[in-house]
Amino acid sequence: MSILLVAIGGFAGANARYFVGVTFNRVDPLRPFGTWIANITGSFLLGFLFVATDNNLLPSMMWTLLGTGFCGAYTTFSTFGTELVSMLVKKAYRRAILYAFSSVAISLLGVFIILVIY
Repeated sequence: MSILLVAIGGFAGANARYFVGVTFNRVDPLRPFGTWIANITGSFLLGFLFVATDNNLLPSMMWTLLGTGFCGAYTTFSTFGTELVSMLVKKAYRRAILYAFSSVAISLLGVFIILVIY
């Protein structure tokens, strides 16, 4: 059942991401407003879903559908933000700094290496 929920949520999230990208990125492809909007709104939604689930206001099946499926396909930045804030809330400051720095640095390094190679 979980796989089906993730698939349905992922289908909806991917289509929403596509719609936001097509709508806002076509103004100027060098200014990815659609991506920024998707990341920001996805972060807010995932944060809301996380709190609702954590406070037993949202069934775990809805987390699977919306948190994992929809937000997972809509944006991965939302997951990064939620995990980082969770570490900060738990006062795992060193882990949060390492997580934030390594995520950004390794992502940028990966892009740089690909650009240099190709």
